[in-house]
Amino acid sequence: MLQFEKTEKYYGNHLALSVPALELPEGLHWLQGENGSGKTTLLKMIAGLHPFKGDILRDGISIKKQRNKFLSAVNYGEAEPLYPSFLTAKDLLELYCYTKNAAITDSMDLLSELHIKDAYYKPVGTYSSGMVKKLSLVLAFVGNPKLILLDEPLITIDVASVDLICKFIKQKRDREGVSFIISSHQSFETAIHFTSTVLVKHQTLQIKEL
Repeated sequence: MLQFEKTEKYYGNHLALSVPALELPEGLHWLQGENGSGKTTLLKMIAGLHPFKGDILRDGISIKKQRNKFLSAVNYGEAEPLYPSFLTAKDLLELYCYTKNAAITDSMDLLSELHIKDAYYKPVGTYSSGMVKKLSLVLAFVGNPKLILLDEPLITIDVASVDLICKFIKQKRDREGVSFIISSHQSFETAIHFTSTVLVKHQTLQIKEL
């Protein structure tokens, strides 16, 4: 469960997001909102990438008081990932697996299914945008997270890979009980049964149970 306690994010004097009090249960949550509404800001706050006022707790663990313990079980996949062009997929995967204390084997299987294993030793600067996106999604599944945050996971990838990503999400949820918060303008309705829709509207969050 995620708990928001008097959570506020400011950019200078501008209030971008305010969540006075909210509990988000375990499950699959579809994060929706207009462009610029604060979806990415919210995900980056939970991922520990944006400073904010107040607190966020995961299963009672505070990101402010127990940051490392909180973040050790949270993975994040960016909408438009950027990696140093000279690094290879091997470099990045080994780094992520090291930080998450995870074996590489499962991730190699995902690389193979997404047809990017052949580029494992190539610098990511030689990748297409779709290949970089696929790699970022594989990295988001590394280890044994309790919560995975995915920001627009379906953009720039081909139709066949969309089906695979949906399969990976369902497997992670069904087999390991991993929760997801997924921001997407593309529809998942026929592929994934969501627990709720989380709406970012008027600088705050609203939950609609499904």
